[in-house]
Amino acid sequence: MKQLASYILTSLILLLTILGCSANNLSESPVPGANQFKSYINLLSNKNVAIMANHTSLVDSVHLLDFLISKNIKVKKVFAIEHGFRGEAANGEEINSSIDEKTGTPIVSLYGEKKKPSGDDLNNIDIVVFDMQDVGCRFYTYISSMHLLMEACAVNNIELLVLDRPNPNGDYVAGPVLDPALKSFVGMHPIPVVHGCTIGELALMINGEGWLENDRRCELTVITVENYTHKTRYEPPIKPSPNLPNYQAIRLYPSLCFFEATNVSIGRGTEFPFQIIGYPGFETGNFTFTPHTIPGVSNQPVHEGEECTGLDLRNEKPAPHFTLKYFLQFHKQMNDGDFWKSKRWFELLSGNQTLYRQINEGCDEGSIIQSWGAEINKYKSMRKRYLLYPDFE
Repeated sequence: MKQLASYILTSLILLLTILGCSANNLSESPVPGANQFKSYINLLSNKNVAIMANHTSLVDSVHLLDFLISKNIKVKKVFAIEHGFRGEAANGEEINSSIDEKTGTPIVSLYGEKKKPSGDDLNNIDIVVFDMQDVGCRFYTYISSMHLLMEACAVNNIELLVLDRPNPNGDYVAGPVLDPALKSFVGMHPIPVVHGCTIGELALMINGEGWLENDRRCELTVITVENYTHKTRYEPPIKPSPNLPNYQAIRLYPSLCFFEATNVSIGRGTEFPFQIIGYPGFETGNFTFTPHTIPGVSNQPVHEGEECTGLDLRNEKPAPHFTLKYFLQFHKQMNDGDFWKSKRWFELLSGNQTLYRQINEGCDEGSIIQSWGAEINKYKSMRKRYLLYPDFE
């Protein structure tokens, strides 16, 4: 009996120790791939390196370019995409090729007429590093730029190193799956609006599913995030783009971006973009705001200089998930002529050719979401093959 009691006590102590260790691990903050320099320094040493990075590409508090140069890594050029290399450009603003003032490194613009590196751009480059903070939405163009970079690397037989980061919308999957007929720069992959992948997992999916041009494969390495699961709440320490200034905006972004195809303001030109919704003369809501141009953040926003009335979602709790309720509410209370601005832009953002009709016919949110069920389930099954971190299901 004493031996049994001793065995039980020992087992309980061991179990509590294991649980305690697990709790400690889960309580630790995620460590982005960029911060794990020892994991990738050997891949960069004595090579000619290019990077695709932006203002979110930090190693602790130091920009990736500055950090790599301090470690004697030969960074030959930088590829700049939407918002510019150090985050100085507004939404949609064309980026010009230039020289980084701090380091003298050439910057090649890939956000204008040209969006993919050419063979000349990659001449004498041995490896390209991709590092930036994504927000987990299909129409957020950082993943489109990564896709085109992967194609260029595949064509030119150049290695690609992705430094992974947590996804602040990585705890669920939602929204319509893209119809390939609606493929564009704001939707390049047959994935839902909220795809539930880190950028590293998505790179593996793009490669593995043969989505690159001519079914090519890119030589790809992903440096994973430590202490991260898809259940981990993650608030980026720096805003990923000028109009996503905080966690609330990032969480509302999947639901409010469809309004970009309408005449309704989602707060561009205010201090609360993607956290408020309004329209001049709207009859519901007691919150008012007036958009104005904000240099480097928002140029000529919808209803500039006009007072808009609507909803204040800044304190919406819990952390918002994708929903059509706000969109359907505004559509129901406005005339079609006042509400819609561009059917085509809406279809590209939603990636769906039936949603426009469903909304105009007055379908409720439940029936609309149900109509996506089969494709969502098929996607979730495929997604599991590329997960690098414990899932939320």
